[in-house]
Amino acid sequence: MKKAIGIAVLALLVLVSLLVVRALTVFSDNQVSPNASFSPLIIDESLVVERFAKAIRFPTISHEDATKFDHQAFSGLHAFIESSYPLVHNKMSKTVISEYSLVYKLAGSDSTLKPALFMGHMDVVPVDSATESQWLHAPFSGDISDGAIWGRGTLDDKVTVFALLEAMEHLLAKGLTPKRTIYFAFGHDEEIGGEQGAAKVADWFAAQNIEFEFVLDEGGAITRGLMVGTERTVAVVGIAEKGYANIRLTVNDDGGHSSQPPEHTAVGVLSQAIVKLENNQLPTDFQFINKTFEKMGYYTDFPTRMAMANLWLLSPLIEGAMLSKPSSAASIRTTTAATMVEGSSKSNILPTQAVGVINYRLMPGMTIDDLVAHVNGTIDDPRVGVEAYMANEASNVSTMDSMGYRLIESTIRTMQNETLVAPYLVQGGTDAKHFTALSDSIYRFMMVELNPETLKQFHGVNEQIPITDYISAIQFYGELIKQSAEGSVHNQ
Repeated sequence: MKKAIGIAVLALLVLVSLLVVRALTVFSDNQVSPNASFSPLIIDESLVVERFAKAIRFPTISHEDATKFDHQAFSGLHAFIESSYPLVHNKMSKTVISEYSLVYKLAGSDSTLKPALFMGHMDVVPVDSATESQWLHAPFSGDISDGAIWGRGTLDDKVTVFALLEAMEHLLAKGLTPKRTIYFAFGHDEEIGGEQGAAKVADWFAAQNIEFEFVLDEGGAITRGLMVGTERTVAVVGIAEKGYANIRLTVNDDGGHSSQPPEHTAVGVLSQAIVKLENNQLPTDFQFINKTFEKMGYYTDFPTRMAMANLWLLSPLIEGAMLSKPSSAASIRTTTAATMVEGSSKSNILPTQAVGVINYRLMPGMTIDDLVAHVNGTIDDPRVGVEAYMANEASNVSTMDSMGYRLIESTIRTMQNETLVAPYLVQGGTDAKHFTALSDSIYRFMMVELNPETLKQFHGVNEQIPITDYISAIQFYGELIKQSAEGSVHNQ
């Protein structure tokens, strides 16, 4: 008995020792060094801030209902851009796609270098009338107050569009003559899928057989208080984005009066199908969490390092903890969200048809066909019709071993050398999804700082950006454009 206990204790000690050793050795310090030769742009802060504030005052709202499209707002913004950035319009060629999306090109001297593409979108989401009174500054006021610029689009995503334009205007004033061709592409309908904007822009590039060294769109950010295990800011760079699919479930029945119902009405059958889907979630996938911690794990606290270095043993515990929170659960699996149900028009009428919609966000590696097969197999009821619509496949996963990723990473570290940089999976959709065929290196990042509170401002109330963040974004894009344009060997 004592021998057995001794063996058990020894085995436990060996196991604990192994866990500790792995926690101390698996992760390495692999953050890149800042660029010592960085020379910031000389910026008149008051001028660039006022220009950005004016841009916010154009209510360039994307509506699902096309009849609500405000042509004047978009045309006005275009005219404002042209008058505000004369060097951009003198040195770069401009092409208008689908009336309202803009493409700018600064031709490089070396045609053997693939061009770089920087993206943003000019449209914004509507303001909810139920919450408009909660705004401290009117949504399209462009007010400059308390060290911030206020209004819809300051974060999503006019900051990218105008920081790029400011950076380029300043670089051209300094005499930028690129070796690598630089493109800007600014969509006008990203918030409703980008089908008439970015998708048509991508088609335009494809028709000319243009491929990109790398593409940078919105998506990631500097995060504070959002990453487990560290108090440092972490810049998360999207290397992929989830797919999107609505699944429409339809049940048809004879209907009738509610005083003589069948055992299961159409609504009842539909409800059972929805419950089956909610109770049979799709499997977890840790590939992106692993990639994130490979880059930042060295800097996390010991309990976090212990857990992430020993997934071979502790993954069930970690999986359970992550699945208990919607935000972390979404990073490790395809999500299932029942969002819409429709039945009878009156409480005393049996529905002849019940319809439900389940919204899925697909992990890369899972196709829409895979999803439909899962839904059909899980419901396993011939009474329930299954149809996918408004569906986009998940993106490819871009490599981190590329000129583009390394350049983005080093530029972030140059701007903020205490900030960690790590890859991650973007859970929402961006215009970048339309460019998959044009580059193997598509990334998603914007140089703004987000915390749990500011995250609520995306599509929410009191959207604003600190002036310091806007200036940082201009400097970031200035350095990134300059380094990209050089086409130097050390960047490749």
